[in-house]
Amino acid sequence: MTKHAAIYPTEEELQAVQKIVSITERALKLVSDSMTDLEKSKNKEGDDKKDGSKDRALKGVLRVGVLAKGLLLRGDRNVNLVLLCAEKPSKTLLSRIAESLPKQLAVISPEKYDIKCAVSEAAIILNSCVEPKMQVTITLTSPVIREENMRDGDVTSGMVKDPPDVLDRQKCLDALAALRHAKWFQARANGLQSCVIIIRILRDLCQRVPTWSDFPSWAMELLVEKAISSATGPQSPGDALRRVFECISSGIILKGGPGLLDPCEKDPFDTLAVMTDQQREDITSSAQFALRLLAFRQIHKVLGMDPLPQMNQRFNIHNNRKRRRDSDGVDGFEAEGKKDKKDYDNF
Repeated sequence: MTKHAAIYPTEEELQAVQKIVSITERALKLVSDSMTDLEKSKNKEGDDKKDGSKDRALKGVLRVGVLAKGLLLRGDRNVNLVLLCAEKPSKTLLSRIAESLPKQLAVISPEKYDIKCAVSEAAIILNSCVEPKMQVTITLTSPVIREENMRDGDVTSGMVKDPPDVLDRQKCLDALAALRHAKWFQARANGLQSCVIIIRILRDLCQRVPTWSDFPSWAMELLVEKAISSATGPQSPGDALRRVFECISSGIILKGGPGLLDPCEKDPFDTLAVMTDQQREDITSSAQFALRLLAFRQIHKVLGMDPLPQMNQRFNIHNNRKRRRDSDGVDGFEAEGKKDKKDYDNF
């Protein structure tokens, strides 16, 4: 919990995130309103007051990723939003939104924001110009793309013509997947005791230790939820972390194992598929090493922090026994891949 307090975002960071996200969401609503008004004035017909939402090109904006899941760490500066469009989003639509955004932002906030179009990412990137500088990536997508994807090969799918400048299909599909992931996480992981804390701890581990950086974040979130929810009762953060390391140590992510199926896809899809055999073996070995460190009261090495002062002298092994003292302390776990096995026995 001491480590968790150290990696949890500061109050200033949380407020900065909340502020830029809120301003961006309100500005996008104004962009949607102005585009709808423009369309209505173009074709003034008596029946267009039936349902305003049906006329909207932009249907809504939703939070995804670490922002939606509540997994932000101290120092995180990038958050993601998904903008749902009625039709397949095009470069023309992306440009129109990016051009209209500064005007609408000025209505809401006096602060200056830097706006860029990232066509290859199917996104608009918005940066704040005051400290702490935050970045919001707004990815455009449409449910139409996934519906079409599911009926690929169907004769009817050819009937809807794509705009000539349609945005990258895969980026749009990834954005829809991110929405499903956020929804699943809020339903399954958010209310689970210790789950969010452990995922934050592991996110920090993945950033600190090169071996763990290859672990796909979605696969890691699924594994933590599965490990904690399958326990016989509520887990304390310490027990939950040990249980996750035990799961990985057992070889669950190795090739030939059951894999980690994505609960948000209709067809079976292994979230570990992107990992090489070597990456899987390295992470399994590292988890086994972490378990040994936990058993010898060396959890501070796994967490990348200084040991806490011992309240009970009975457990203070450095004082009571003549053991080899660590000169490298925190770095022991981070360099575990380079150590000889005999070193592991001398904590």
